[in-house]
Amino acid sequence: MRENQISTGKIIDGKEVFAVELTNTRGSKVKIYNYGAIISEFVITNAKGEKQDVILGFDDFDGYINEDYLANYPYLGVVVGRYSNRIKDGKFTIDGKEYQMTKNLHGGDTGFDKKVWDILPTIDPSLTLQYISKSGEENFPGTLTVQLTFKLSDEDELILDYKATTDEATAINLTHHTYFNLNKDGGSVGQHHHRMPASNYLEQDTDYVVTGKLIPVEGTIHDFLGGKLIGQNWDPAEGYDQSYILDKKYGEFGMASETTEHTSGLKLEVFTTEPVAHFYTSKYLDVANAKGGKDYHPFDAFCVETQHYPNSINIPEFPATVLLPGQTYHQTTVFKVSK
Repeated sequence: MRENQISTGKIIDGKEVFAVELTNTRGSKVKIYNYGAIISEFVITNAKGEKQDVILGFDDFDGYINEDYLANYPYLGVVVGRYSNRIKDGKFTIDGKEYQMTKNLHGGDTGFDKKVWDILPTIDPSLTLQYISKSGEENFPGTLTVQLTFKLSDEDELILDYKATTDEATAINLTHHTYFNLNKDGGSVGQHHHRMPASNYLEQDTDYVVTGKLIPVEGTIHDFLGGKLIGQNWDPAEGYDQSYILDKKYGEFGMASETTEHTSGLKLEVFTTEPVAHFYTSKYLDVANAKGGKDYHPFDAFCVETQHYPNSINIPEFPATVLLPGQTYHQTTVFKVSK
């Protein structure tokens, strides 16, 4: 694995934006920006011997800060924090004090996805990004120091390793919002075959906020235990936007999902230490002039967002998402592409 750092020529909030490329012995390549920790490319060789990029995004950095794109912002390829998914009414209480967030998705108006992260020196060819979120940012308590390390193995595994510490009790639930399509020509992911080792999913209210109730997948459209085409049972107007509880011990590293596409012969496996995978088939995706001049439409991608239980900050019986001083938040997620 090698790394290559290239300036985009852009300065945001006084910091320079770089693209960092990681490559391996197979000739695969991953491109990551230190703005938003965006995974912009994941290029591998498919079963036909063709180079194929399995990530949705833009050809250059300007696309990610374009006003039209931001007006209908889908979080393409970004890290999400301090708190992913949705918090009920944007409120939570820690140590008897209530905190009111912007009632918004994925960490507020200006989350970790719109920050320029510092590039830290590393010994091996990998990329470690750091962002220090000051106390009060987006109304979250505590100064939170986050480090996210990316590695590309010679087995085409993209490894994301997160660590965070705080000086005051705070809420944290990080994830990565990478959009995948394993068909070289793009289009709907309805014909991708998807499997998830998850016997239960989390009930959501009309605002997609998790209520605390677990529902068995058996007999529902959410049953991916044996694997099926994504579009086999979905509501074609809604797709999937659902959190699944993975069938593994809490904190254990294990499989979150396995997705295959027959024309490319590619398979994406996702492994994680996190207890939940949020499966999203991009209902709200609407992006013009993306990679290669393509437009992206609803259901043209899927996301497997590994995380803790959404809204668990407000549901005591769920695993805690409060980080205390002296503790280290740590999670690892791996995206492995094979054929």
